[in-house]
Amino acid sequence: MGKTHEEGRLLDLSDIRKRINMLDFEILKLLNSRMEYALRTKCFKASVEDLAREHEVIEYIRKHSQGLIQPEFCKNLFTDVISESKRLQCEDLKLIGFQGEHGAFGEVAARQFNRELICISCAEFREVFEAVENGLLHYGVIPIESTLGGLVPDVNEFLTETILVIVGEVKLPIRYCLMTLPETDPREIRVVYSHPQVLSHCQGVLARRKVEGRPYYDCGAAARMLMRERPEASAVIASGFAAEFYNLVCVEEGVEDYPGNFTRFLILTHDGEQINGTKASLVFSTDHRAGALFEILREFADVEINLTKIESVPNRNDPGSYVFFLDFDGSIKDPVVLAVLERVKQKTRIFKFLGCYPAAGNPA
Repeated sequence: MGKTHEEGRLLDLSDIRKRINMLDFEILKLLNSRMEYALRTKCFKASVEDLAREHEVIEYIRKHSQGLIQPEFCKNLFTDVISESKRLQCEDLKLIGFQGEHGAFGEVAARQFNRELICISCAEFREVFEAVENGLLHYGVIPIESTLGGLVPDVNEFLTETILVIVGEVKLPIRYCLMTLPETDPREIRVVYSHPQVLSHCQGVLARRKVEGRPYYDCGAAARMLMRERPEASAVIASGFAAEFYNLVCVEEGVEDYPGNFTRFLILTHDGEQINGTKASLVFSTDHRAGALFEILREFADVEINLTKIESVPNRNDPGSYVFFLDFDGSIKDPVVLAVLERVKQKTRIFKFLGCYPAAGNPA
């Protein structure tokens, strides 16, 4: 009776306790995810108290209590879970959405912006924008450009149409970590999972270790898969935060081929008060004639306003034309800046001021 048999080998007491620890860890992550969804329901309800819904949940749990677990135990457990959900809903917690699973660099950027915000995973960039626009989330964090990849096309298209404003930016160094399960011997790694783009940026470590890079739809999701499914001889390339979040072991840091790469993230909100920031952004389009763009840029040059970025993307609503994204140093509180923006507005076909915000320092 001292040992049990599973997956073709005998497990001793230490093995069994490790598996219990892993299950406990996953239960905690699932509970945390449940609390996130509970917080997202707050804006749909007139009050936190919803006795009919609570009764529905408890009856569902009681009905599906099977195996070793007694229905009364499950009832008591989920009564406490509901109580904790209501406690969190009563607090003035602010939610920030990011694209990807937990462990994504978007979540790292959100935590760097404000560690008191509750990070909410969103499947797509569109979901981030729509959730903030509809008041389901207080903030959204989205990548706007990276050193290696340049502009993020989908995000820039959404920015031309959104009603949201920029209230902050984060410049995040992109450093990848090769991570495994605690029980995996790094010498036995044969397959490495990650997003296709990440694998393409980490070819050196794959070649050096003679392992197969296997595409996965999301870095954070790959780390979560490794934690849950525990495939043998497997590893993941993702952020160091993902290793911490999913209780994985980082066996090698800085596995990217191009050190110094960073991504710039923008923080968006619905009702952002224009603060006395040091940087501002706008999007505009000009007439189809020679010199039109030059006239816009000259407005800034004439009053010595420094432009830090200007990029163009095709205007999908007007084939053959372009929309320009422009960042500049300055404050919306400065009358000189206000005057320039007013003149630019009069000379453009599309004009949208995206926000004034504190400029992020260059990443270390």
